[in-house]
Amino acid sequence: MRASSMPGLDIIAGMPRRKKAFDGLSMTDAELMAAALIGLERQRAEIGEKMAELRQRLDGGAGQAARQPASVDSAAPAPKKRTMSAAARRRIAAAQRKRWAEIKKAEATPKPAPARKKRRISAAGRRRIIEATKKRWAEFHAKKAAQVKKSAPKKEA
Repeated sequence: MRASSMPGLDIIAGMPRRKKAFDGLSMTDAELMAAALIGLERQRAEIGEKMAELRQRLDGGAGQAARQPASVDSAAPAPKKRTMSAAARRRIAAAQRKRWAEIKKAEATPKPAPARKKRRISAAGRRRIIEATKKRWAEFHAKKAAQVKKSAPKKEA
């Protein structure tokens, strides 16, 4: 397919040369760019007027201030860097080393838990427990035997 055989195609660039609709108006690319350029220039002029007004306020109304370089206009002044004296750094470092030494000392010597004396039951205590256990079991078996006796069917002779 040849570019010359298709209407509406630019032979050199191969791009369509149709007009674009913009707010109901049809404009070519060049006309659209020209209109955009005019609008941007107008905005630049308005911004320039506002900047001049602000400079005049800063100078107290003594006319327009001399133009400063763009780098000064756009960038905020760098904050002043705060420095610390060498003696102050040494004091801070010594205090931190002291704090760490206390922490390490506390970790190195853990407090030993008091050793509990192992408790042992006396012979008399052990005897009392054995007797009480035997008594409980005797009562349990007696109660069970009484239940079996009641529930056992009577034999008739």
